[in-house]
Amino acid sequence: MYLSDRDIRHAIDIGDISISDFDTKRLQPASYDIRLGEKFLVVNPYAIPNIDPVNKILPEYEEIIATAEQGFILRPWVTVLGTSIEKFGSEKYLIQLSGKSSLARIGLIVHNTAGLINPGHYLNITFELANMNSVPIILRPGMDIAQLLFSEMTSPPEQDYRKTGRYGEWSDNLIGYVEKQ
Repeated sequence: MYLSDRDIRHAIDIGDISISDFDTKRLQPASYDIRLGEKFLVVNPYAIPNIDPVNKILPEYEEIIATAEQGFILRPWVTVLGTSIEKFGSEKYLIQLSGKSSLARIGLIVHNTAGLINPGHYLNITFELANMNSVPIILRPGMDIAQLLFSEMTSPPEQDYRKTGRYGEWSDNLIGYVEKQ
């Protein structure tokens, strides 16, 4: 069951949901709009011949900082990483990231597969931004980019990101999650 706007506001008031810079103007009937940050990671296509996740051959990235005035130009058929301004999380609720329909209609995808945030996980989400249109899309830091939906759990989870330690740790860049060795 998804939380309504009144349930989201109540959960924030009692501390069951945490959203930095919470603003009631971004609260929707059953979701909360989050904004795009200023950092983007772009793959260096000439650094490696291919990507092989099983053998830990991963792309090299270049970080780009964009301003609201200049924006970031997302070229057609390209995927880059971006981040949210808001840091959010909950011990009690499963959080689902969803794109905004107005942006989906112009071909912007905000996440390819990583749309769930488990209870106990607090983060600035990393967006997997992809332009499926045939023309560039200008992304501007501070724009509403996605929405969060909050789901009740049928029971508290046995595992917790902050307690088990088996989920790795967060790096200081947008790539985010790094497996512990």
